[in-house]
Amino acid sequence: MAQIKKIGLFTSGGDAPGMNAAIRAVVRTAKYYNIEVVGIRRGYEGMINGELFPMDVKSVANIIQRGGTILKTARSEQFRTPEGRRLAYDQLVKHGIEGLVAIGGDGTFTGARIFGQEFDFPIVGLPGTIDNDLYGTDFTIGYDTAINTVIDAVDKIRDTAESHDRVFIVEVMGRDSGLIALRTGIASGAEAILIPETKRDIDALMDKLEHGRKDKSSKIVMVAEGDDAGGAFEVGRQVKEKFPNYDTRVSILGHIQRGGKPTCMDRVLASRIGSAAVEALRDGHRNEMIGIIHNELSYTPFEHACKHHIEINANLLKIVEILSI
Repeated sequence: MAQIKKIGLFTSGGDAPGMNAAIRAVVRTAKYYNIEVVGIRRGYEGMINGELFPMDVKSVANIIQRGGTILKTARSEQFRTPEGRRLAYDQLVKHGIEGLVAIGGDGTFTGARIFGQEFDFPIVGLPGTIDNDLYGTDFTIGYDTAINTVIDAVDKIRDTAESHDRVFIVEVMGRDSGLIALRTGIASGAEAILIPETKRDIDALMDKLEHGRKDKSSKIVMVAEGDDAGGAFEVGRQVKEKFPNYDTRVSILGHIQRGGKPTCMDRVLASRIGSAAVEALRDGHRNEMIGIIHNELSYTPFEHACKHHIEINANLLKIVEILSI
């Protein structure tokens, strides 16, 4: 097997803190093995449009602590078509690229799987998404930073809730996954959580508010944006309607969850799997996502490294009930 001499590197989908640490690890590991690296700006769209440039060790200096992605990211409708993927492939051939490292989530790996199969092109992926909703890794790049950002914000919200005897309905990201809401709900001492996986009726929340302790000076309810209850504003509306005596407020944390300096955990995770991605390509891996399971590197085929829709750990749900009394 011929040794790979040049690889392309890009980020795609939603940005996540720690992506820059992964970029740095890929570039510097590649240089360690005398492999050239070509950066691709704006994901698949930039690949199609030829937004490619050489990267060296200096180009990734002083980025490990930065949120976002220096390579930018974008969605690409054109890449969903065979014609668009052909244009992308032609650009890779033009620049002499022999393998790709894709940093992103479910959509990124779906595109990588199809592209790799169509053109028999070596691609490995790194899980970069704040939702932590991919099979094949215990944690995704950006998840730890996102949940720490949330609990920092909720701690501040709790201060004002305590001062005014308020009920705060706090909405966090998680259109298809409630992992952010669940873990931050436990960590911030929330009275209740509403997440897509449990399909919990809004009546369960109302019962909790009606029959729970009346002497609490503040109440926090965590809502994942994809919950069946309809999001924080709808939950807040129903709470106000049923309990007009409560001073109920709604807070949507939104995109602050995506930003900020990555935590130590995210930097180390990104560095480990970023370095492993280069070694995987050298060893002939293709169409696989690289993650860490039980502190060991894992390699999961793209078709299996998709968003998971499984039952949430029942013990975590029970802990919320027990600790909120």
